[in-house]
Amino acid sequence: MLKKIPADVSEFEMVYSVAENCKLDNEDTIRAVKKDKIMQFDENTIVKLKDCDFHNGVIKVKMLSRLLPDAPDFARGFIGIVYRVNENNSEFESFYIRPTNGMTDDPVRRAHGCQYFSYPGYTFAYFREFGITKYEAPIHNKLDEWVQLKAVIQDETASFYMNDEEEPVLTVTDMKHGKNARGSVGYFCEIGTEAFFKDLEIEFYD
Repeated sequence: MLKKIPADVSEFEMVYSVAENCKLDNEDTIRAVKKDKIMQFDENTIVKLKDCDFHNGVIKVKMLSRLLPDAPDFARGFIGIVYRVNENNSEFESFYIRPTNGMTDDPVRRAHGCQYFSYPGYTFAYFREFGITKYEAPIHNKLDEWVQLKAVIQDETASFYMNDEEEPVLTVTDMKHGKNARGSVGYFCEIGTEAFFKDLEIEFYD
């Protein structure tokens, strides 16, 4: 089953974030900004779709990020999705990109172009503390441009594709909440980002 979600905040629940309907390039979008937990990272600062029960399938969305005027120096334009979000928003899987790392000349930052994390516990800070690098990869995207993200989710495996590229930018084979986790889908907001989303489509395999 394929479901197309309108860019309308009435379809969503805001969790430690604020979102509004917004016109961008004469198209309907959702604008989202992190509201609380400002100095806590890889948190449940999300915009979650109401009445959605997702297990396996394909999530597609177009997203664009800008830096807020008061963004800290370490802001990277973080923007992404969450999926298999439980009812009280205490567990989910997530993928996001860092657009300012996409085109930098710094090879270390380039390597941190995108990120999988699992809330709670398995954050970027946890992975880096233990030298785990397989949940990050380079990207070729930048700020203030639309990015097409496709996430293919099957049991414990997730593959993430950017801009209709044939090969995934990142594949995760051991999602931390396991193959039976299920829940809602939504958008991820992080510090310093003005995030825009549109054209959300969800294909449900089961």
